[in-house]
Amino acid sequence: MATKITKAVIPAAGLGTRFLPATKAMPKEMLPVVDKPAIQYVVEEAVAAGLTDVLMITGRNKNALENHFDRVGELEATLERKGDTEKLEKVNFSTDLADMHYVRQGDPKGLGHAVLRAAMHVGHEPFAVLLGDDIIDSRDVLLSKMIEVAGEKTASVVALLEVDPEVAHMYGIATIEATDADDVVRITGLVEKPAPGTQPSNYAVIGRYVLQPEVFDVLAHTAPGKGGEIQLTDALQELARENIAGGVYGVVFRGRRYDTGDRLDYIKAIVQLAVEREDLGEALRPWLKDFVSKLE
Repeated sequence: MATKITKAVIPAAGLGTRFLPATKAMPKEMLPVVDKPAIQYVVEEAVAAGLTDVLMITGRNKNALENHFDRVGELEATLERKGDTEKLEKVNFSTDLADMHYVRQGDPKGLGHAVLRAAMHVGHEPFAVLLGDDIIDSRDVLLSKMIEVAGEKTASVVALLEVDPEVAHMYGIATIEATDADDVVRITGLVEKPAPGTQPSNYAVIGRYVLQPEVFDVLAHTAPGKGGEIQLTDALQELARENIAGGVYGVVFRGRRYDTGDRLDYIKAIVQLAVEREDLGEALRPWLKDFVSKLE
């Protein structure tokens, strides 16, 4: 019987330099997407997929992350005194989401190093990794399907998105083989940010992974790669090439994904999510149409 996956690892140690000066004193993961910080969407996704034990890999000046998922007695008491139950429920919701844990990355040696810092907490269990730059629409299934495939194959699984060839050099790109299941492929190779025009496919790895614990042994001896950092992609390439712990499979995602990784995509994400909100969309959509109609 496959081991039940309950642990999620969320790397959140980046400096967020693309959002300076907003991120000078506030973690980029705490930037609001409509009315929730980006990191809360990611934790909610993990919990919805049955992952109740969440470890964040943090860095300096990231205390706001811990505070957001902790109790705020004074605020709760004030809202309760005012009878503002709606806001009180929102505050308590983030507090009660999951069993939260935190560990610092220390030296910023890349995503692979950040994941390796989770080894002691995770132990010898399969686990999920969720990157905060990608928000997956809660109406679309991805992580739960990845967990299902990981159990069936007893292998590591990554999320894949078919991208325009012109932007393939910005991603880790997979070499794939079809399986007998729709949108499930076997990965035979991975390359991190290939030179333009050299990518083996247009299937890009996006920020969701379900990994077998053997990845820690591979990461422990993975040399720095692109950018002088320990790349998770390089470790997955070894798992795939050597067929370690069942190899690596991919789930092709065809749903809605919101990229908050740079300023323009962050703004687009806010607009996309806001126009579909029941409490905001009805007023926002006609205003947005009128605003766009007046643009030259």
